[in-house]
Amino acid sequence: MESIIQNSIANSLSYTEYRNKVSTLLKEGKSTGNEQSEALTHYSELNETRMNRLEKTIRITNEFTEKLQQLQKEYIWLVISEGWCGDAAQLLPIIHKMAELSPKIDLKIAFRDENDDLMHLFLTNGSRSIPKLIILDKNTLEVLGDFGPRPQGAKQLILDYKAEHGVVDETAKTNLQLWYLHDKGLSTQTEIMEIMAALE
Repeated sequence: MESIIQNSIANSLSYTEYRNKVSTLLKEGKSTGNEQSEALTHYSELNETRMNRLEKTIRITNEFTEKLQQLQKEYIWLVISEGWCGDAAQLLPIIHKMAELSPKIDLKIAFRDENDDLMHLFLTNGSRSIPKLIILDKNTLEVLGDFGPRPQGAKQLILDYKAEHGVVDETAKTNLQLWYLHDKGLSTQTEIMEIMAALE
C-alpha cells in the first residue's frame, strides 16, 4: 500500500496544474481519463464553468478557517479525481480553499485512470467513485482517513432517488447540482473538519 501511495503522490498534480491540464485537454476537444466521448467532454466543459464560479463564491466558515490555521500536525491531502466528474467539480474548489488556509496541508490531485492501484484501495461499495480525499501523515504517508465521493446529504439524495426510480438519470444529476448549490459547501467543510479534529 505504501508504494502505491508513494507512486500516486509522485504522479500527482497541484490544484493549478490539475486545472490547467483539464483546460488544455478541453481545447483539444478531449476530457481526462481513458475513455473519450462527446458526453464526457460536455461534462468537463460544464465542470470547468462550475469550478470557475465556485472558486469565486465558496467561503470557508470563520470557525473552520481558524481551526485549519491552528493545525499542529502535517498532512498530505491526496484527491482522486477526473475532469468530467460532476461531484469532483463541486468538491475540489472547497478542498483547495481549505488546504490553502493551512501551511500544514499539502494538496495533491491524482487522476483516477492514471492511478488504478490507488483507486482500488479506496473503492466505495466496490465502485471506483470519485472524488476521494485521502488524508495522509506527511512524514510517514500513513492513511489517517478519507472522505468522499459525496457529503452525506448528497449521498442520501442519490440513494433515495435510485430507490424510487431504479436509475440515476439526468433529473437525479440536476437535483444533485441543486443540492450542492443550496448547501454552499457547508456539509463538505463540516465532514472534512470532523475527520481533521479527530486526528489532531
